[in-house]
Amino acid sequence: MPLFLKEFEPHPLLRGAHIMTVAPVFWRRKFSLLPAEERLFQVDPQSRLLAHCHWQDDNRADAPVIVIVHGLEGSSDSDYARGVAETAFKHGYNAIRINQRNCGGSESLTSTLYNSGMSADYRAVCEELAEHDGFREIFFTGYSMGGNLVLKMGGEYREAFPKALRGICAVCPALDLAACADALERWDNYFYQRHFVTGLLQRYKRKAAALPECYRQNGFDAIRTVRQFDDAITAPNFGYRNAEEYYETASAKRVLKYLRVPTLLITAKDDPFVPYSSILAAGAEKNPAINLVAPKYGGHCAFISRQAGTARFWAEQSVIDFCDSLRK
Repeated sequence: MPLFLKEFEPHPLLRGAHIMTVAPVFWRRKFSLLPAEERLFQVDPQSRLLAHCHWQDDNRADAPVIVIVHGLEGSSDSDYARGVAETAFKHGYNAIRINQRNCGGSESLTSTLYNSGMSADYRAVCEELAEHDGFREIFFTGYSMGGNLVLKMGGEYREAFPKALRGICAVCPALDLAACADALERWDNYFYQRHFVTGLLQRYKRKAAALPECYRQNGFDAIRTVRQFDDAITAPNFGYRNAEEYYETASAKRVLKYLRVPTLLITAKDDPFVPYSSILAAGAEKNPAINLVAPKYGGHCAFISRQAGTARFWAEQSVIDFCDSLRK
C-alpha cells in the first residue's frame, strides 16, 4: 500500500460485503458545504452536463480543481460525491460535482440517453477547465460507473494527456462491464439488480415521453436485468449490435494498459458486483501509473471505517490524500 494512504480498517459491525454496501444508504450524514454555483459544460453540440461547483473564494484561479463523477443511477447529490467535495474543499480545492447526461434532473440538457462509454464528455470538461478557465492542476475521481468513465478517459489520452491533468482516482470502477453484468445476475445480488433496472427503466420512460419521436415507449416490460436493458435499449440507441459489443467497447479495461496519468484505483476484494478478478484481469496491478489499493473488506463504494470524523469514510479521504501527494 502506498505510504501516503492509511490502511483501511472496516467498521467492526460492517465486515460483510452486503451490509457494508447498503450501510451508506442508512448512514445519516451532514455536510458543511456552502451552496454550490451551477455550471453547464457543453460536451457536444446537442448536450450539456449540469455541474455543481464549490469555488475557493480567495484563490479560485490558483487552487487545484477536482471533478467528481457519480455512478449508475446516482447524481451530483450522491453522498459520496458530496463527501469527496467537502473533504477536497477543506484541503483547498475547487470541487465540481458533475452529473452524467440526464442525471440530477438534467434530462432537458440532452436528447440522448447515457452510457458507460461516454468518456468524451469528461475529456471535454477537462479541456474546458484547462484551456478556458486556465486551471493548472486538475484531478478527476469517479465512483463505480464514473470510475470506468474517468479511467477510460485517461487511457484514451495515452501519453498525450493535458499537462493540467495531474491525477485520476477510481473507486470500485466497473471497468469490465460484462463481468459486472454477470455478477449482478447472481441470486445474492437480486436487490441491487432490481434497484438499477427500476431506475433505468423509469429514466428511459421519462425520456421516451419527452421525445416520443426518438424513443420507443412500449415493449420493454420483460426487462429484468441490466444486461437485458442494455441489449434492448442502450446498445441500439448508441449504434451497438447488442449488449456484448457495447460492453466490450465501453469498458475501460480495453485501454487501461495505455493509461499514463498518475492514478489511484481503490476496490474491495469483497465487492459484490465489481469482481476483484476483473480488476486484475484488466492489468491494473501491472501498469506502473496505477496505484492499486484493494482492502479485503469495503463492499461496493462504501469503505466505512472504524475511525470517527473525516476518517470514517476512508475512500473519500484517501482520494484527497492521493491528490495532495501529486500537487506541486
